[in-house]
Parts: sequence; C-alpha cells; structure tokens
Amino acid sequence: RGWGTVGDQFDNLEKHTQWGIEFVEKYTKFVKERSEIEISYAKQIRNLSKKYQPKKNSKEEEESRYTFCRAFLTTLNELNDYAGQHEVIAENLTSQIIAELTRYLQELKTERKSHFHDGRKAQQHIESSWKQLESSKRRFERDCKEADRAQQYFEKMDADINVTKADVEKARQQAQMRHQMASDSKSDYSAYLQKFNHEQNEHYYTIIPNIFQKLQDMEERRIERIGVCMKTFADVDRQVLPIVEKCLDGMITAAEAIEPKTDSKQVVESYKSGFEPPGNVEFEDYSQAMKRTVSETSLSNSREGKEKPAGKSKGKLWPFIKNKNKGSGPEDFSHLPPEQRRKKLQGKIDELNKDIQKEMDQRDALTKMKDVYIKNPQMGDPASVDPRLTEIGQNIEKLQSEVQKFEVWLAEVEERMPSKSDTNRRSGFFDTQNNTAVSNNCAQNRESPDGSYTEEQNSETQVKATPNPTSTAPDIDDEFDDDVLPTIGTCKALYPFEGHNEGTIAVAEGELLYVIEEDKGDGWTRVRRNEDEEGYVPTSYVEVFLETNAKGAMTYI
Repeated sequence: RGWGTVGDQFDNLEKHTQWGIEFVEKYTKFVKERSEIEISYAKQIRNLSKKYQPKKNSKEEEESRYTFCRAFLTTLNELNDYAGQHEVIAENLTSQIIAELTRYLQELKTERKSHFHDGRKAQQHIESSWKQLESSKRRFERDCKEADRAQQYFEKMDADINVTKADVEKARQQAQMRHQMASDSKSDYSAYLQKFNHEQNEHYYTIIPNIFQKLQDMEERRIERIGVCMKTFADVDRQVLPIVEKCLDGMITAAEAIEPKTDSKQVVESYKSGFEPPGNVEFEDYSQAMKRTVSETSLSNSREGKEKPAGKSKGKLWPFIKNKNKGSGPEDFSHLPPEQRRKKLQGKIDELNKDIQKEMDQRDALTKMKDVYIKNPQMGDPASVDPRLTEIGQNIEKLQSEVQKFEVWLAEVEERMPSKSDTNRRSGFFDTQNNTAVSNNCAQNRESPDGSYTEEQNSETQVKATPNPTSTAPDIDDEFDDDVLPTIGTCKALYPFEGHNEGTIAVAEGELLYVIEEDKGDGWTRVRRNEDEEGYVPTSYVEVFLETNAKGAMTYI
C-alpha cells in the first residue's frame, strides 16, 4: 500500500518528512565528529612518533648499531605510517559521506518543499471549489424562498377584489421573475455541484495520491542514501586495514629481527680497550731476602727509582689522568685505548680517502671540460679552468699528506697491540668484577697507564730512590684534577702491586684502601690511601666493595 491511501494525513506526512531530514543532518554531524576524532588521533600518534625519534647527534649513530634500537626506530616509522591511515579515513569520510550528504540535504529540502507546495495548492483549490458550491447552494435556497413568497403574494392579490388589475399583473410578473431566478440558481448550483464532485474526486484519487507518492519516493531515496553512507562508513575503515596490517607486520618483523647476541658483540666492539689481561701470578720465594722499595708516603718512590721517560706529554697518561681539555682529544686519538684508537684512526683514513676520491672526480671532470674547450674554443676558454685545477691539486696533496700522517699513527698502534693470534689475549671485556676468575693474574704483561706496554725490568734505567719522599710528588699531583674525589667504596688488595708506572700506586697484599673511581672498562680502579696518596691499581688485584648510595665518580657502561 502506497502513501496515497493515507487520505488527507497531509500534516502528519509533513512532520514525518521533516524528521527524516533532521535525521540526515544528525547522521552527517555524527560522521563529521568521527572524522575529527580520526584527525586528532592521527596527530597525537604522529607527535608521539616524532617525540621518540632519535635526536640528530653522535649518540644516534652509536645507538643505530644495536638491533633493538633499530627495531624501535622501525616501530616509530611504522607508527607514523599507521597515523597516516587514520588521516586517510578522515579524508574519505569527509569526501564520500559528509560532502555528499551536505549536498544531498539541499536537494532533499528543495524537493520536499516543492511537493508540499503542490499539496497546499491542491488543498486551496478544492477548498475554493467547495466555497463556490456552498455559495451557489445558498443562493439557490434563497431564490427558491423568494419565488415561493412572490407566488403566495400574487395569489393573494389575485383573489382580492379590491386590488386593481394593474397591481395583480405586477404581482404576477414579480412572481414569474422570482421563479426564473430560482430556476437559474438551481442550474448554477447543479453545475457547481457537478464541478466540485469531479474536482474532489480528482483531488483525493489523483492529485494528492500523486504528491504523496512523490514524497514516498523521496523518503525511500533518503533512507537508501543513509544506508549507502552507513556502509561507506564501515568500508572507509576497512579499506585501510591492509595497509594498517602491513604497518603492524613491519613492527613485528622489526621486533623479530632483534638479535641479543649481535648487540652483546656490539658492546664488546664499542668498548674493548685492546689491553691484555694480566699474566699468571709468579711464585714469590720468601725464603730469600727481597728488596722492597714500596714507599708509604709518595707515589714517585713506589716506582723503584725508575727514571721518568723523557718526552712524554701529560696528555699521554691515559686512562689515569683526566683530560682537562673539554674538546675531542688529541688529533692522533692517543687519549683512547689501543683498540678504540685503532678504530678511530682507520675511520679517519677512510674519511680522508673518500675526500681524495671526490677531489679526483672533480679534477677528471674539469680536465675533460678543458679538453672540450681546447677542441672547441668557441665553447669556453681552456685557461679559465686552470686555477680550479691547481686548487684541486693542492687539496689532493694536503689530503694525501694527512692520510700518510694517520697511517703512520695506525701502524704504530697496530705494532704495539697484542697479536690477535696470541692465545693469552681475550677480545673485549674480561670480567673485572669477578675476582675469582682472575685471581691467578698479575701485571707482568700489563699495559702501563701512559698507553705503552711495561718493558722488562732489566731493560730499564735504574737510579737511586729519591731521598725526599715528597720531592717529586708535585710532578704527579699536577696531572690530577685539584678537586678531591669522594670515596665510593673500599677495596682489599688480593696481591701485592709495586706500581712502577706513572699514575699507579703501590699496594701490599691484604691492604685496605678507599675506592674513588670505579673501573671504566680498561681494567684499572682508582684508589686512595690517604689525602696525599692516590692512584690506579689493576682491578683484578683488588676486591671492591662499593657503597650503594655513593655519589662518587661511578661509571656506567
């Protein structure tokens, strides 16, 4: 059954269709708010990804060596792409639903207005026709009454003998005229009645049903459009799911690519010093008299009178002396441990070789250009290229000189480093905290704190011990910072250490000392005996007891 059967429920249909339009407006507002949520969410996710992106500094390069750092970076990048898909959802909701419904609403309102305008016009017409019918009916009724009265008056006059013939004739004519008027009114009334019945039939069975049918079609199209939009609402979300899935797959792949062992090896590569572990502890024969020259008051006397090697700069006392220059250290990287120094020098050589190659490429290009100019003078002056060629040649010479300089330093380092085939050498960290594992080692083959390896005892120049225990102390004290470092724990010497080298301190077996700086990974711990005596001892020679709340110079790796 169509809407045409609802009869004259015009007002109700008007209210219903108005509610339908308001529903479309409400749904459009709902989709718009959803779109705004997607945009806001995407922005927050993008900001989160940006916030945790590694900063552009040297540490970023350091972190990128680790698989877990690279996995996190991949996660952040995938998250950024994930945010982009929510922006796509917002864009599609706006273009495919919000914009479409906004345009459709205008068409819907215009169409509805047109149909109800036609309906009101039809109602006004039938009401006007009804009024005409009523008017003709009243006129016919009035004229009939007037004709009846005129007829009675005529009959009365005609029966009265006292009335003149002229008056009777006049009354007769009046009655006749009234009868004619009544007859005409009857005809008009009959015509209007017939016309109204036809129009009323047309109104209720054709005009209004047609208008209602158009309204029904309009309403069904509106409902269909809402259904399509609701489907689109879900499809817009579903369309990005494959890409979101790829983003999530990328995160999972990155996480699965994390390799703990590779990262552990990277730590070794980053921090290995190139120092050799101590050799085996030798048996000390107490049955023979031993010459001990360990001083109780001065670091310099603990060196058994060894002469300080000439020409050593204070900057070479790595790792015991703090570098007071806050820059990147000496050009030859002598402030670094051997392995780290070798890496840095090799990196510098590679960098310089790249620069040389660039300059050579430029020189080749300019030489070709010059040849073209020589063959075709109209294209340019060959001499104009010469100044730049000269400059490039000078640059190449300078860079090659730099390469030679760094190669000499690299050769020195590699010559002094222990052979990789040496069975006593262990790559990377050897455990400096677990003293049971290294309790059989001593410093016979230990690298001295100034970066050179300890020579055999009989090859060193012997001089008499300094008479005044404190006379040479200022030479060493000058190498340390003036600030007194706070203690961070205590340690007990497991073995005697004679401390022959610059920056070390002699200790006796079983002696208790204060720890002021923890092992930085180079195998040495900084200790203090009293206010005037402090220096480095091999970590493997002492058992360290750190204070948990100490605020000293603790080093974390």
